[in-house]
Amino acid sequence: MLDNIIQTFKEKFQSEPSVFRSPGRVNLIGEHTDYNDGFVLPAAIDKALYFAIAPNKLDKCRIYSYDLDEYAEFSLLEVEPCEKDWLNYLLGVVSQFQKASLSLTPFDIVYGGNIPIGAGVSSSAAVECGLAYGLNEIFTHGLSKLMLAKMAQKAEHEYAHVMCGIMDQFANLFGKRNHVVRLDCRSLEYEYYNFDVRDYQVLLCDTGVKHSLASSEYNTRRKECEEGVRILQKFDNSIKSLRDVNISLLKSHKEDFSASVFKRCCYVVNEIRRVQEACNDLQQGNLEAFGQKMFETHHGLQHDYEVSCAELDFLIDEAKKNPAVIGARMMGGGFGGCTINLVKQKDLDSFINETGLAYKNQFNIELKTYITEIVDGTGPVN
Repeated sequence: MLDNIIQTFKEKFQSEPSVFRSPGRVNLIGEHTDYNDGFVLPAAIDKALYFAIAPNKLDKCRIYSYDLDEYAEFSLLEVEPCEKDWLNYLLGVVSQFQKASLSLTPFDIVYGGNIPIGAGVSSSAAVECGLAYGLNEIFTHGLSKLMLAKMAQKAEHEYAHVMCGIMDQFANLFGKRNHVVRLDCRSLEYEYYNFDVRDYQVLLCDTGVKHSLASSEYNTRRKECEEGVRILQKFDNSIKSLRDVNISLLKSHKEDFSASVFKRCCYVVNEIRRVQEACNDLQQGNLEAFGQKMFETHHGLQHDYEVSCAELDFLIDEAKKNPAVIGARMMGGGFGGCTINLVKQKDLDSFINETGLAYKNQFNIELKTYITEIVDGTGPVN
């Protein structure tokens, strides 16, 4: 893949590119907490996009998506959203550089990789961060990784119109081999925890579905959380987000909430606490307790946050029944995508085969699985 992308660049643009790797990410625990100022526990994985980039001497930027086999051009004098969804992620990043008064000259890009699309491993953040990192390097702007993460997040808000939190972009840039990173989404302070779990494998099971509710319901959940905060602020104006709320306070005002907003808030408050407890489990080397909290997270996402679906729930039920799995949950925005599973290494093949057969029988869909390794974040390819 990498060699093909470099060769394609040379053939299309007749120049030598700089090359960068931008990984996908998993989130072990802490789902839908990032935009509530909570904690998340993500890691970069060995599924990645590769960017071949070089300045050109033209009056336009030229972009080729290797995976989609699509080509586009645009002028740096007219950067605005367009009808090509895939191009908007790139345009959004360029726009952020321009808004920050950081000079760019026209450039060429070929990019592609093996991040599964629609599987909840944040291919969008890999596009945004890969380009942001590459432009920062090529045009020597000296921006910090945190600044690049914020710019990439803004690009998604303004050009893809998904009001994502900072987690995906942060994990992409700050990933560390064999470690998860606990990010405080309020202060942006972070801490690494060892996750070199040689007896277990992080396995993603891809439902192969992405229900149409995903994007709209993501934004709806965010609004429901904000509504919960507004209600609680009537009783305590020091509350800025659900991060400031404990479950007893929430329950004491239950009658002031609609049933759905109350459930959403309960899930988030419990999940923020769960991430902190899960980190304690890792410090103590108690992976079984950590895995149990993953199961608890899925239960909350299924019943309180209501962002799961039949396919995800089926895969989690299969995982729970299998003694080789110590933890599993749906991962990402919901309504499809992947489950993330901690599976005993020695039983990995049998688990994949048994679960794939059951899934095929239930939904008539071939189950795709991705065995992942935890790796370093975005950087140059030497």
